[in-house]
Amino acid sequence: MTDVPRITGVLSPVVTPFGADLAPDPERFVRQCRWLLSQNVGLAIFGTNSEANSLSVEEKIELLDRLVAAGLDPARMMPGTGCCALTDSVRLTAHAMKVGCGGVLMLPPFYYKGVSDDGLFRSFAEVIERVGDARLRVYVYHIPPVAQVPITLGLVERLLAAYPAQVAGMKDSGGDWSNTKAFLDAFAKAGFDVFAGSETFLLQNMRHGGAGCISATANVHPGPIARLYDTWRAEGADAQQARLDVIRGVFQKFPMIPALKAAIAHHGHDAGWASVRPPLVALTSAQSTALITELDAQRFTMPGLAIR
Repeated sequence: MTDVPRITGVLSPVVTPFGADLAPDPERFVRQCRWLLSQNVGLAIFGTNSEANSLSVEEKIELLDRLVAAGLDPARMMPGTGCCALTDSVRLTAHAMKVGCGGVLMLPPFYYKGVSDDGLFRSFAEVIERVGDARLRVYVYHIPPVAQVPITLGLVERLLAAYPAQVAGMKDSGGDWSNTKAFLDAFAKAGFDVFAGSETFLLQNMRHGGAGCISATANVHPGPIARLYDTWRAEGADAQQARLDVIRGVFQKFPMIPALKAAIAHHGHDAGWASVRPPLVALTSAQSTALITELDAQRFTMPGLAIR
């Protein structure tokens, strides 16, 4: 298999639909991913907003296989493959390579706190070595508000020195632009692709040499976010960014994952989308009404969603 181009642009950590029995619903999942691709947004399946750590390895492999079987381009996919167990990370990453994914988004092992860069280097290195695939492109995932295990500049420097072909970039979901900029300043010119963890930082990220963003709200507002990526050099980019920030702000008033699903359920006329897997809980009817009311006030739409 020939090398696929590096992933750039806007990606969605695709929300995972569940049936009444709380099993993943692959048909809904395929439809949602196809819609996102139609809006020029790539697929960071099994990310934080995918409820990924509420899914088993087997469930993730099955969903990935269903996407590929449905004809969706795996080169546009960056599945999350970082698990607490080394062998789970290896299995998921190897399978992603087997089906031709353009890259993998890899959390550090996140249960033990205060782990050293030595330990994290060994963890990432073991996965890379055991997968043993020259096509592998790893994007390390910095999300200390959740994982409590940060990715440091020193760790990335060591990984790039040891695995310059395999360590392709990172997603920075720390919410601190100064940290994102530090990684851009240190590594962007060397070809290390930095994705902002929210469209809030998309314009700044692009202006400083970033690769795009991987954002929760790309699940529901994909077209306008992708448009800013495509036109960030043009006049009016700041106004586009401001509009994206308004919509992001509406969703951030609510628990993010249930809110994303409530919006998809409403605009897609499919109430089943509102389900989340425990320990998460769906929005209450009052919360859902408040969310949709605020979105309607902002003339928010999800074009093409309901006619899939």
